[in-house]
Amino acid sequence: MRQQLAALQHQSKRPRLRKRDRIFWAILSRLWTNWRSALLIVQPDTVVRWHRRGFKLFWRWKSRARPGRPKIEAEIRELIRRMSRENPGWGVPRIQSELALLGHAVCEATVRKYRVRKRNPPSQTWRTFLDNHLTDIVAVDFFTVPTATFRILFVFVVLRHDRRRVVHFNVTAHPTAEWTAQQIVEAFPFDQAPRVLICDRDGTYGKTFRQRVRNMGIEEVMTAPQSPWQNPYAERLIGSIIA
Repeated sequence: MRQQLAALQHQSKRPRLRKRDRIFWAILSRLWTNWRSALLIVQPDTVVRWHRRGFKLFWRWKSRARPGRPKIEAEIRELIRRMSRENPGWGVPRIQSELALLGHAVCEATVRKYRVRKRNPPSQTWRTFLDNHLTDIVAVDFFTVPTATFRILFVFVVLRHDRRRVVHFNVTAHPTAEWTAQQIVEAFPFDQAPRVLICDRDGTYGKTFRQRVRNMGIEEVMTAPQSPWQNPYAERLIGSIIA
């Protein structure tokens, strides 16, 4: 009979099996250990393939639910937004506790996700600050000059931003806060004092210097540590002089 079936397979087309035939043999292969001996028109590998395909389809159906955390009700989402909108001072823990008092158990991550966030106006950049107050700003800075006798001289410059004009400079071998404060007085003797003065965090601009600047009605703005780019015009001037 096996030889006759083999000859039949050579002479005729491949038989078409229905789904229920495939399901029958796939289930039988899991229940009967000697199922291979009963196969005549299909190969064992084909039955194994049917079983694997059925296994994938089963778990695809089993996992058909959308993964992830389920969404909360629209009513609770709107309640969270309303609480945060009507009470700007409430943070996430406060809103969560108020929801718990109302009988809604919601975690902090959910409250943080759906609460209304306040949009603070963006702060202006340093470049915008310089452009907006161009006519009211002066910049001060030191640079060093080595002499032929191997001494180091400190040059103090005062630069106006509006016209890029050096309004004062002086040289000393021993800069101090008192000496630097006197240079500011000499640079702006009468009512010519600017509104804003930009300087770095050098120790030369000590207590005496700051007190003198404050008495002249000038607002001192210090640049960030190790940020010479925040005093660009003075740094460019010094680079041009040294070059």
